[in-house]
Amino acid sequence: MARQRISYVPLEQMDEKMRAEMERCARFGTPRPESSAVRAHHPTSFWFFANSWNDIMRNGIVDHAIKELCRVYVSRSVVCEFCGNQRSIKGAEAGLKETHYDDLINFEKSVKYDERQKAALAYAEAIVWRLDTDDAYWERMHKHFSEPELVELGCAIGLTLGQQSWLRMLNIDHHQVMAGTNASMAPGTENAEALAKTKASPDYWANRKAAPKKSAA
Repeated sequence: MARQRISYVPLEQMDEKMRAEMERCARFGTPRPESSAVRAHHPTSFWFFANSWNDIMRNGIVDHAIKELCRVYVSRSVVCEFCGNQRSIKGAEAGLKETHYDDLINFEKSVKYDERQKAALAYAEAIVWRLDTDDAYWERMHKHFSEPELVELGCAIGLTLGQQSWLRMLNIDHHQVMAGTNASMAPGTENAEALAKTKASPDYWANRKAAPKKSAA
């Protein structure tokens, strides 16, 4: 296993408010405790992310399920295994099933998404891969989203892109902090043994690398 690059802050070194947020992470996930324990080295960063995630990702004006699809699209694109092996409980409650994640990289050709979801994923795609966009692209965005929604969705995608691009470098993994909970874990990753077995499978998603396009559709 690759060496971890930034350590986890022990719970006993956190104040009461931070420990309460860690308990929330263990109960509900997204984020899971490990990434929060890394951010705890710098409390301002810890709370910046926790508050932003709550205000922009879990809540806000854009359907949470759409933001969850975009979050996992980012995971599949930057190959952040830590984030890509999580699923939003709120997203599942909104109707997302595991099959909805299977076609994310090839979303335009998939029958699993409606036109609004495809537009959101095209937005994520253009941000992640830095694609050129034209008038037709923006007409599509404005057809499906208001300007406040485009701002929130853009911030949500940018937040998760930045964090996942960073976290993938740290070699952290699940079931290492506050182990024993499986909140928000993807199927086949519910405990350390299952996670190891899934990662060893030739069909594991992280072994199928995404490729950028040259321009947005």
